[in-house]
Amino acid sequence: MARPQKTEVGFRGFDRDAMQFWHELASEMSREWFTANKQRYQSVWVEPMLGLLRDVARRLAPAYRPIKLGEPGVLRIYRDLRFSRDKTPYKTHIAGLIRPAGDAVAEAGIAALYLHLGLDEEYVGVGCYQFDATRTARWRRAVVRAPGAALLRIMAGLRRKGYEVGGYEHYARVPKGFAPDHPRAELLKYKGLVCRFPAIPAGLLRQPALARWLLGHAKATAPLVIWLRRQLG
Repeated sequence: MARPQKTEVGFRGFDRDAMQFWHELASEMSREWFTANKQRYQSVWVEPMLGLLRDVARRLAPAYRPIKLGEPGVLRIYRDLRFSRDKTPYKTHIAGLIRPAGDAVAEAGIAALYLHLGLDEEYVGVGCYQFDATRTARWRRAVVRAPGAALLRIMAGLRRKGYEVGGYEHYARVPKGFAPDHPRAELLKYKGLVCRFPAIPAGLLRQPALARWLLGHAKATAPLVIWLRRQLG
């Protein structure tokens, strides 16, 4: 008799009481408490997040061909305290992302989907939060040439659909070497380029339908991410 095939359980929604973990962490904020509750964090947040992102990535892949999507990941919960006055050791949110294969997870990376959930501001979107030095140079070259016109068309189309598109942060002035009155001067001042999704509908975090909602927006915004990947590398 043939053995039954194993099937992967899809995303079923985050637990109704999942947010309680973040409230407790914010109150305790100690290594001892987190160590005792680390498995809870894994089961309540990390495992469902990865299951959700893998589900979305599998169905999103055709929209990116021939660009391949990498394995989804979850960013570290530990805060970088080196340059911060706030010495609390843990973040009070989870952040997961889908990125093009070979791209970094760091801030300079390009995300085909970024999902941020917890006590902080909820955020869902795509793009590159902050260009590194290499990508800044490539960005400026692309913006002033023909690809810049294509980018403006993509951005305009997304805005008509209700998305927020732009630089998360801006330089005060047009960078040296470019005319201050250049037709794409505002783009030249961008430090990154992101597209924010609408707010997640109430109650959807607890439902399997969240995967379908994310997939729809990720497909709609894919042209922006593809432009970034092709122009910035």
